[in-house]
Amino acid sequence: MTERVDFWFDPLCPFAWVTSRWILEAAAVRDLEVVWHVMSLGVLNEDKNPSPAEDADQRARWMPSRASTAVAETYDQQTLGRFYTAVGTQIHDRDNKDFAYAVSTALADLGLDASIAETAATDAYDEPMRASHEQGISKVGQDVGTPVVAFRGTAFFGPVITRIPRGEDAGRLFDASVQLAEFPHFFELKRSRTERPQFD
Repeated sequence: MTERVDFWFDPLCPFAWVTSRWILEAAAVRDLEVVWHVMSLGVLNEDKNPSPAEDADQRARWMPSRASTAVAETYDQQTLGRFYTAVGTQIHDRDNKDFAYAVSTALADLGLDASIAETAATDAYDEPMRASHEQGISKVGQDVGTPVVAFRGTAFFGPVITRIPRGEDAGRLFDASVQLAEFPHFFELKRSRTERPQFD
C-alpha cells in the first residue's frame, strides 16, 4: 500500500534540501507518495528579523518560499515538487545566492508563469504561505525549523542529515523513521553536528 509522506520545506534551508533529496531516494525504493508543502523560515523568525517590506535582504530571502506558494496555488502538487527541485538546485547545488535570479531561472527551466518571480517580491501569497507554514509547524511545535516530515499520524522536525542516502540506504533510513514514529512517546534524538550539508 502506498505510504503518504507530507513534507514541509523552505527552499533556502540546506538541511531541508538534503532531507528532501533523501525522501525522493526513499520513494524510489519504497512505495511512497510525497506531498509537498511550503514553510517559511522568514515567518518562523520574523520576530527576530526586519520586515521584508522594509528590508531588501529579508525580502530576497522570503522570495523562494513566496514563489513556491505561488506555484502551489497556481499549479498542482507535482509542479510544486518540480519547482522545489529546480529552485533548490539553483540555490544549493549551484550555490546561487541571488534568490530572485534563482526563482526566475527555476520558473523558466520548467516553463512556468514568469510573472510569479515579480509576485514573489510582494506579499501577495503570504496568507496561504502562512497557513501552510502554520499547518506544518503546529504538528511539531515552534522550537524547531524546516524540514517537517509527517507520516502515519506523526510528524518530526527532520531527520536532519548532512549527506543524501542513496538506494536501499535511503529505504532503510525511512524504515527506521517509521519505526520511531510508531512509538507515540518518542520525541527526540540529537547530537551536535560536525559538518555542513553536502550535496552530491
